Amino acid sequence: MNIALIIAGGKSERLKQDIPKQFLNIENKPVIVYTLEAFQQHPSVDVILVVCLDGWHQILWAYSKQYDISKLKWVVSGGVTGHDSIHNGLAELKKHCADDDVILVHDANRPMVSQDIISDGLSVYSKYGSAIAAIPCTEVVFKSVDGNILDEEIPRELLRRAQTPQIFSLGKLWWAHEEAEKRKIINPVTSCSLLKLLGESMHFSFGSEKNVRITTVEDIDIIRALLKLSDNTALKR
Repeated sequence: MNIALIIAGGKSERLKQDIPKQFLNIENKPVIVYTLEAFQQHPSVDVILVVCLDGWHQILWAYSKQYDISKLKWVVSGGVTGHDSIHNGLAELKKHCADDDVILVHDANRPMVSQDIISDGLSVYSKYGSAIAAIPCTEVVFKSVDGNILDEEIPRELLRRAQTPQIFSLGKLWWAHEEAEKRKIINPVTSCSLLKLLGESMHFSFGSEKNVRITTVEDIDIIRALLKLSDNTALKR
């Protein structure tokens, strides 16, 4: 079984909005609905679990009914950090699913994830047992110790920018979270960061510059422009 584990527990502190970014309306639809629709529409995704900010569970269920997100099966509370939220989602899945079930961990605030990104991730996972959506780094990148002085240029051809979905088996992810607790690994940035710390090998899958993660107000403008471009392309067909 292929399960989308959508992380929607953030409070939008960096965005400085009263409404969590995953529930903001863009072009008359909540961000999280665009995200859910992507996994709802993919034929290889069987069910969806959302780790949701407390106080928004019923709103999420209402959206699932309104927008016919029939694959949504579980909604659980988020944690203090993204790592904690993923753990909460995995703990719920352990009650219902098998260790060899496939988990697609995805940020709710990446609403432009495409069917191709999901498909390629699942294809890479089937070959290697892991898949991290990623894109090349095209900018010149520098290391700076104090944030002001340029210390070192890092060859950009060696760099990749990780996105989501990040795909692993339920058993592998649960093992990683148990190991993190045993080894006192605190708040790794992503699932692939944690697994790398634990010595695991992972493989990249197809990502896209359009797979934007909403963090700033400028990101909202980019998403809005991408949606309008998508609508115009559909009309021309």
